[in-house]
Amino acid sequence: MRIRPETEADHAGVRQVHLEAFGGAEEADLVDRLRDAGADKVALVAEVSGVIAGQVLFSPVTVESSPDDSAALGLAPLGVLPAHQRQGIGSALTHAGLAACRDLGCGAVFVLGHPEYYPRFGFQPASDHGLWFANLGFRPAFMALELKPEALAHLSGSVSYHPEFAGV
Repeated sequence: MRIRPETEADHAGVRQVHLEAFGGAEEADLVDRLRDAGADKVALVAEVSGVIAGQVLFSPVTVESSPDDSAALGLAPLGVLPAHQRQGIGSALTHAGLAACRDLGCGAVFVLGHPEYYPRFGFQPASDHGLWFANLGFRPAFMALELKPEALAHLSGSVSYHPEFAGV
């Protein structure tokens, strides 16, 4: 398995990953919209034997109390072809993606995901930091991870994903 930045040549393979991983076009279309909007700040693929087997994307989020929109990113979506699931590809993509976010100077990452999966990467309930998911309030599945010390201490309130997420 090789983790690397996504290229334009990967777009069809990435689309196929999300179509198969999620059983529909919603996440695949979301990735296309985020790319078109220039909001794909970190986009990595996992390549296995020349096939795109997984992809992760991080895009800007807006935090109510933060004047700096680059302070935080949202992890979504993360997809792996069903035939390659449970082989560590999702974990490898997540670790590599978080490292790339750190390299960009990102202070925190948010995810709305499985509360038993993401804590292994250091994510904690966002509500522990006085943060909640816009329009849904406090949810155990909405989590945050500090990439810079005390980054979450300076944030509070509602967190919104990029506008391209509307309707997902």
